[in-house]
Amino acid sequence: MTLWVFGYGSLLWNPGFEVVDTRPARLSGYRRSFCMRSIHHRGTAEDPGLVLALDAEDQAECHGLALAAHPDKTEETLEYLRERELVSSAYLERMCDIALADGSTVSAVTYVIDADHNQYCGGLPLEEQAQIIAKAVGGRGPNTEYLHNTVDRLRVLGIPDAELQWLDERVRALSAQGLAC
Repeated sequence: MTLWVFGYGSLLWNPGFEVVDTRPARLSGYRRSFCMRSIHHRGTAEDPGLVLALDAEDQAECHGLALAAHPDKTEETLEYLRERELVSSAYLERMCDIALADGSTVSAVTYVIDADHNQYCGGLPLEEQAQIIAKAVGGRGPNTEYLHNTVDRLRVLGIPDAELQWLDERVRALSAQGLAC
């Protein structure tokens, strides 16, 4: 049985595990959002950054990729993903049905935000998000890099995301003004 993983943020451009197949996919009932304070990878406990998470929302859809792990490395892949994604327990690991572009459905490991966790920050105004992203730096580098890489990959995949596009442009403007890291 194939282990599918739903990629919607950094997994799109840095899966970190051997991917043997990718397919455009859609997850219903969630939207991609900078609704998680990052205190490890893209910020610190003293100066949190923001990372993307799937925030539950009726009638929402998130477009991304279904990533198939190498069949001989299922356990290794799950171990890696859990170490990476569950570092602070702000994400919840779920098996969600995702719709593939060909009309079929697969069950995929999906990381969604725990809205009761103290790192959850849904509903921040876009300008506030831009200000945070422009300045934060964590163990995996600048928050700006995370945003720009995600937007670039979404563009290559032909997946529109107006909020992320606005944030990308605004953070680049802040960087040009010398207000970013």
